[in-house]
Amino acid sequence: MGSDTSSGASPEGIDLEPVTGWLVERIDGLTPPLEFTLIAGGHSNLTYRFVDGRGEAFVLRRPPLGHVLESAHDMGREHRIVSALRDSEVPVAPTFGYCEDPAVNGAPFYIMGYVDGAVLHDATAANSMPESDRYDLGLDVIRVLAALHNLDPDAVGLGELGRKEAYLERQLKRWNKQWEASKTHEIPEMEEVSRRLAERMPAQVGAGIVHGDYRLGNMIVGGGRILAVLDWELCTLGDPLADVGYLLNSWVEPGESDTAAVPTAAGGFPSRAELCERYEAATGRSLDGIAYYRAFSHWRLAAIGQGVYKRYLVGAMGANRSMDLDSYKQSVHLRAEAALALLGG
Repeated sequence: MGSDTSSGASPEGIDLEPVTGWLVERIDGLTPPLEFTLIAGGHSNLTYRFVDGRGEAFVLRRPPLGHVLESAHDMGREHRIVSALRDSEVPVAPTFGYCEDPAVNGAPFYIMGYVDGAVLHDATAANSMPESDRYDLGLDVIRVLAALHNLDPDAVGLGELGRKEAYLERQLKRWNKQWEASKTHEIPEMEEVSRRLAERMPAQVGAGIVHGDYRLGNMIVGGGRILAVLDWELCTLGDPLADVGYLLNSWVEPGESDTAAVPTAAGGFPSRAELCERYEAATGRSLDGIAYYRAFSHWRLAAIGQGVYKRYLVGAMGANRSMDLDSYKQSVHLRAEAALALLGG
């Protein structure tokens, strides 16, 4: 192979020669040189598409560059989850291996097949899809979520992924701690929502695999269906209804305020009520108390958002201050108010 290994393109985060050598040993027929392109970056895990000499495409996932908490960017865990779901009704990309030796690329990484399709990050992307496909896709979104929640974690080898019980209790403790650590000003609604969430916490009925970030922006789609569910880094075991509440909050309906950027604002998708009806029928789980989970989701995202706001405010994110801090600060307030309204504000 020799000099061929170094003649491809290599963006930051890819040590081309050792990575190529590692890949050639594990993917049958892989033909150097390999050309890498960063397709998703930022402060989350980095995603690169690479193409070999035959034109075959694959994906490499690795943690962000620089110092990061290992637990937040556990490549082995993410690879294990995606691999475990390969033969289930939950569509995921095929996996080709996991490298835990930092000598190869400076950090662990894993390899998936490249799935060709669209990612609906906003309403503009959704508008490019035929309206009939939007409706069918919406039904597939809830079908796949129900399929995920119907899986027995032990049966697919994910029974040790996390604690199954007391999911909401653990989440409230975690995000209250985050809120206190990152609070820069008073938002009385946050404390009131926290109090009500603790006071009204429903009993957890069973436990399932919780994706943690299940929305259209984390799916590759095409032909009115999901081709692959992405971004499993927040996946754990716990109360599946947390995923439903999160999805419903992202599933805005045309005409709702401040939602123009959200994919479903394009119209043509099933309503929240239709999603709930389909989910209940597929899982046997009642969504009578789903307003609680929607409130919890808004409150959790407000706590996360406040943490990001503070890091930008104190300059911990470096020189990039292009974001509108006032708008970001306001979004935390709006999340807290939305949560309170769902709890009878």
